Amino acid sequence: MNQDLTQTLAARVASAQAEGRPLRIQGGGTKTWLGRAVAGEPLAVVDHRGILSYEPTELVITARAGTPLVEIEAALAERGQWLAFEPPHFSQSQFSTSHVSPGQISYGHISAGHISTPDSQGASQGAIQGDNPLPADPKGLPGAATLGGTIACGLSGPARPYAGAARDFVLGVRIINGKGEVLRFGGEVMKNVAGYDLSRLMAGAQGTLGVLLEVSLKVLPRPLAELTLTFELSPAEAIRRFNDWAGQPLPLSAACHDGERAYIRLAGNEAAVRAAQARLGGEVLGAQAPAGEDRDAADFWRAVRELGHPFFRQGAAPLWRLSLPPTAPLDSRLGSQFIDWGGAQRWVHGEHPLWPVAQAAGGHATCHGLKFGRVAHPDSAEAHLGPAVSTADAVNAGHAPPRAVSPGSREREPAAIPEAEVFQPLPLALLALHRRLKAALDPRGILNPGRIYPEL
Repeated sequence: MNQDLTQTLAARVASAQAEGRPLRIQGGGTKTWLGRAVAGEPLAVVDHRGILSYEPTELVITARAGTPLVEIEAALAERGQWLAFEPPHFSQSQFSTSHVSPGQISYGHISAGHISTPDSQGASQGAIQGDNPLPADPKGLPGAATLGGTIACGLSGPARPYAGAARDFVLGVRIINGKGEVLRFGGEVMKNVAGYDLSRLMAGAQGTLGVLLEVSLKVLPRPLAELTLTFELSPAEAIRRFNDWAGQPLPLSAACHDGERAYIRLAGNEAAVRAAQARLGGEVLGAQAPAGEDRDAADFWRAVRELGHPFFRQGAAPLWRLSLPPTAPLDSRLGSQFIDWGGAQRWVHGEHPLWPVAQAAGGHATCHGLKFGRVAHPDSAEAHLGPAVSTADAVNAGHAPPRAVSPGSREREPAAIPEAEVFQPLPLALLALHRRLKAALDPRGILNPGRIYPEL
């Protein structure tokens, strides 16, 4: 589908600005749990969609904000390219891709001493999408992730410390500001030094600075070979090893510790991956899989990216994300931790705010108000858990709360942490800067008011 709703959306924003009516920007509904609930009139962007241009030789793609992320990934996969920051989808369809041939998802994976080549049909058959993406559900369940929501939330997957963050791949954007004006920032080239880079400022702003209309992204060739190694290491030793390996000429593309074992992913040309494997040792994840398949490795990293790993589903305490210096020592007071990004991202469950702990370690913390619901797996009787919108968000959006979970499954409600305390509190000077920026782009504060902080 290719549909331009620029004028309609701009008129809606201009009308709301004139009347002082707050707007709640809606995409695919896959990340409503991230941040504070927004009270306002819905502004649906999901139908403003379509890939506008794609230049494989220039490594640039431009698409409208409502374009499903799976469509973009499929178009890139046909040309052996991908979004190297590995954006999470958090849509239920992402837990139904395990049945897809590894060759259809990526270009070559080493498994059990064998390196596979891309399937002759590749992702051109749309196999990378798994089952048909779920549409936005009237009961508040997540649909398909969109490009706009992906950039607005600024989330990145396991490859982030080695390939870069979502904002590092944003070349340009077209937005509607809080006055209803259509503005363009950046462009479609790798180097753009014309003033302050407001385009990248949209990554992580969660719609508080403008309604994303179009995004131009840098893309990269997909690695020709990939291999995941596992090691029996303690969490503290894993952090030390991750930092040591990061300083060596190794083709690292992911490194995590799930509380029991360490995992590293190597990606690049076959010779480099083989040499790194010989140098590091360890066990190959999925070594017992049939020749040419690496389903275990692909599923593992997808579960890490989409918060589908069993660690994220344990206990009843809220899930916290700590962004720390990768060398920060392990804090045993926090209990069991999932360590990602080579030590720079730590996930923990806790009943009490962890901002002082994160600040003392030189980082910041975010409380993820998640609720998990069952998603059927196509290949087995087991169920995978995917993030769903919280009850508070569903009620605020005028929807019924999410449906009851089937007997025998587990569901986790967010703990009672004040909504104003989701993200790390800002120092007063930095908060004042944020408020001035918000006032410049959205003078009446109508765009997703309070989504990140009450003052914004």
